Amino acid sequence: METKNRAADVAIVGAGIVGLAHALAAAKQGKRVVVFERHSRCVGASIRNFGMVWPVGQPTGPLLDRALRSREIWVEVSEQAGFHVNPCGSIHLAYHQDELAVLEEFVAEQQSTKRATKLLTAAEIAQKSAAASTEGLLGALWSDTEVIVDPREAIAKLPDYLTQVHGVEFYFDTVVTDISHPHLTAGGQQWQADQILVCSGADFETLYPEVYNASNITKVKLQMMRTEPQPNGFSIGVPLCGGLTLTHYTSFANCPSLGALKTRIEQETPHFPKWGIHVMVSQNASGELIIGDTHEYGKNPDPFDRAELNQYILDYLQGFANVPSLNISETWHGVYAKLPGKTEFIAQPETGVTIVNALSGAGMTLSFGLAEEVITSL
Repeated sequence: METKNRAADVAIVGAGIVGLAHALAAAKQGKRVVVFERHSRCVGASIRNFGMVWPVGQPTGPLLDRALRSREIWVEVSEQAGFHVNPCGSIHLAYHQDELAVLEEFVAEQQSTKRATKLLTAAEIAQKSAAASTEGLLGALWSDTEVIVDPREAIAKLPDYLTQVHGVEFYFDTVVTDISHPHLTAGGQQWQADQILVCSGADFETLYPEVYNASNITKVKLQMMRTEPQPNGFSIGVPLCGGLTLTHYTSFANCPSLGALKTRIEQETPHFPKWGIHVMVSQNASGELIIGDTHEYGKNPDPFDRAELNQYILDYLQGFANVPSLNISETWHGVYAKLPGKTEFIAQPETGVTIVNALSGAGMTLSFGLAEEVITSL
């Protein structure tokens, strides 16, 4: 490629969901956008998750607005990009009084917000999900804002969509080894860009090690599973969550009964908080169930998975979900970056360079909305 052609308005490092979202936002503004990805395809946390676009997990305010905007974009691009999207909503099930109390408090708090949530009876839940166990069920939270995609399918198809519809240029198997704005070295060639965005954690660590070390970012390892397709086209209907999930998402943090729920879980089943386990199940278009997950924190998570943690998850799942088959076809772990007490890490280590990282496991839910905010601010 001639040197004069190695120039762009926006250069993005990383083709995970954060990088793809920023590529879309910049291209919509008419910018010439190039994306560099060190691998032949995305292999990180962006394809190792539930595929849940999960506004119900975000607290009321700017983060909920960002999540709802991201949801809109997922639905908008899915048809042109050719990947399946299921705007199915979500259900949180309560089998203990403390779980039900949290749900009641949450719904009462949301009455003056944009959320469409309500409490359902066991009979009403049975109408929405053939998988939800109604034995001992005291009630459940219904939210209609959640969307399911298959992250492997969506992340694989988005680059072609961005290229064909928005003219974004992708360079896979191309490592960015140096940035000195307005220049960057990618695959041994020098490029020039008005704005450079580093949206890959691995590249952030190596390109700006001092910034990374000073950021207080930690890493989170999660273990997950995928079943074989459910027989006879069985559908769970709606993603299902057990009571443990109420202790995980910040949207429930202000519920007065949450403390009592956490105390009971700690006393009865200390292995759940020890390993950061909360249990959810979703289903993709192929009929496979995605089940998880754990949360292990540290700068260098253990690369080896623990079979007993997966068993804890499966045992708990069977307390609230009845499905024909739990034959596991795949297990894996993912690692994402988290900045304690923050929802993302954004830094500008030099003029014209922006680092976007540490969406704390909410990349699928927040990236598209965050990207519009970041690109508009540049």
